[in-house]
Amino acid sequence: MTALNWCGWRDLIPIKRVRESGPVVAVLRLDGVIGRGAGLGPALSLATAAGRIERAFSMRHAKAVALVVNSPGGSPVQSALIAGRIRALAVEKELPVYAFAEDVAASGGYMLLAAADTLYADPSSIVGSIGVVSSGFGFTELISKLGVERRLHTAGDRKTLLDPFLPESDGDRERLKSIQQELHENFKAYVRGRRQGKLKGPEDELFSGEFWTGTRAMELGLVDDLGDIRAVLREKYGKKVKLRLVTGPRKWWRNRLRPLFPTAIDGGETWADQLVGATERRAIWARFGL
Repeated sequence: MTALNWCGWRDLIPIKRVRESGPVVAVLRLDGVIGRGAGLGPALSLATAAGRIERAFSMRHAKAVALVVNSPGGSPVQSALIAGRIRALAVEKELPVYAFAEDVAASGGYMLLAAADTLYADPSSIVGSIGVVSSGFGFTELISKLGVERRLHTAGDRKTLLDPFLPESDGDRERLKSIQQELHENFKAYVRGRRQGKLKGPEDELFSGEFWTGTRAMELGLVDDLGDIRAVLREKYGKKVKLRLVTGPRKWWRNRLRPLFPTAIDGGETWADQLVGATERRAIWARFGL
């Protein structure tokens, strides 16, 4: 008997060791101030997040999607659009969604958190701020001292609403308050729907615009439990669970062209735009002590 016959032909074919794999969970980071436009600089919006959201829910072999939220809020419209897209794909793909609050999940950031089926926070996370805020500056005294004359021509008696170079009227304040109230009602209805049967605090407290630590947010029913993404998902899917971070496409050409065409590459922003945007972002984060 030859050596070949003795060992058999199968023994001569190298057998690749099968790589052990576990359940896959797509991880989607939702980080930053929510909004659009040069005023906020790089911000979180449906336009910037849609591709990553689609990829998360289309990830091959994914058993679930995990949201990692770190946002102080911003635009109510963009918050609702992002949350709505997440919910639509969760239903379409029949995937459970878990959300984890990092430093802050407040205002519109909490809306993103609540888009998940199960919500988690760190004990020290800042959670809540279910309200509406607007801010601005008035320059009437300044331009008066500088001897500057304001020239403004409109068709429509409400076109000058909240113009920072004109005195604020009672009518302006009432109109703004009415809009804020409507937006607030929409926000409250969303939270009631997403946290149906789970809210434990009185509504005048929950929807006052106040924010709490993760521990207190759990007591109020704003989150389901405390925990971090790795520990929670290992407990749910086993120690072999694979957490796959979803990233955006790499735009290598941006870094190469930025020195030559900085304004065009950065969306038409000048250094002054970027400075104002950074200041506004810092002010939004500062509301939560960060």
